[in-house]
Amino acid sequence: MNYQEAIQLLTSQGKFHIQLGLERISAILELLNNPQDNLKCIHVAGTNGKGSVCSIIATVLQEAGMKVGLYTSPHILEYTERIKISGLEISRPVFANYIEQICQIADENEIHLTEFEILTAVMFKYFSDENVDVVVLETGLGGRFDATNVIKSNLCAVITHIDFDHTERLGKNLSQIAYEKAGIIKENSTIITAEGYEIFRDVADEKNAMFMIISPFEDITNLSLKGMHQQENLSLALATVRYLFPKISEDTIQYALTKVEHPYRFQFIPEKNMIIDVAHNPNGIKALKENLDFYYSDKYKRFIFGCLNNKDYKSMIEELFDGRDEIYFYHFNYPNSATIEELQAVCEYPSQEYTEKFDYSDGKLTVICGSFYMLKELLEKI
Repeated sequence: MNYQEAIQLLTSQGKFHIQLGLERISAILELLNNPQDNLKCIHVAGTNGKGSVCSIIATVLQEAGMKVGLYTSPHILEYTERIKISGLEISRPVFANYIEQICQIADENEIHLTEFEILTAVMFKYFSDENVDVVVLETGLGGRFDATNVIKSNLCAVITHIDFDHTERLGKNLSQIAYEKAGIIKENSTIITAEGYEIFRDVADEKNAMFMIISPFEDITNLSLKGMHQQENLSLALATVRYLFPKISEDTIQYALTKVEHPYRFQFIPEKNMIIDVAHNPNGIKALKENLDFYYSDKYKRFIFGCLNNKDYKSMIEELFDGRDEIYFYHFNYPNSATIEELQAVCEYPSQEYTEKFDYSDGKLTVICGSFYMLKELLEKI
């Protein structure tokens, strides 16, 4: 099986869906001799900021000389982005071989894995085979029943900002959502967070886990990731590093911060005078708007926005646009992509469908934001 065949298998209709639960991932990993049990994991859950926190932690540990496995989702351009060792993506041939192996075992044993479960099994097996020192592990959705939560223990659990997203699966209020995220807290471990939800304390007490709540006031001057919202993410990441690995020097930490890569999170593309941000829920859009107002308040802006129709796009549109700028909506080729008509129906300002390239030398700041799943298709056009 080559890489493209592996992708076709992953994206087939039988695999591409969400089905929370640990039974299937546990079954396939048992047949693989439970590679996850060989790994030391830092487990990160939350609504927004998970990927940034994971990338910061992984970069600091890598700079300190460790062999670090990093698992994030979703990808933007290629599936191999999700699985990295010390900054290097899993190669396409190796990725395809693991996909083929795991899918074959699953089929032989009638284990009906989802796409995310296959990828998670690949990740655990690959990191175990490669003998990584530490795995920085981002949950896919929620925490309690997320496939990554098959691990029996962790070095610590990190929970980032909690807000409304995937409410149809995680709950209709913040306490219910926080409860699902708290599912990654393990017996006799530690939880590090910046938010004092009562459920975090309750679960920590129940599992004899240390509860650490930090103040989000780290200096972001050296951090390569831009945006005011990164202050809380950086604070969580550095609290985790300093707690688990106190011998890592401050010089190493500060140098590592200049090398963190996590594409398309308030990323400025100078040759296009463009900001790209995968803000895809109301809280993420609010952070984007605050950053735009802070860094680019004097710029005339041109927005290109698209998202899934199961998101609260009405709230996002109301938060983002104020009628002073150009608004373009984009309907992308993906299940549940919101149509132009759906987006325009909740926008009180004039808008158009995005269909062609702009003259990016006209001085306007172009802001592309919305769904992860939109970006690859849209960026290829641009």
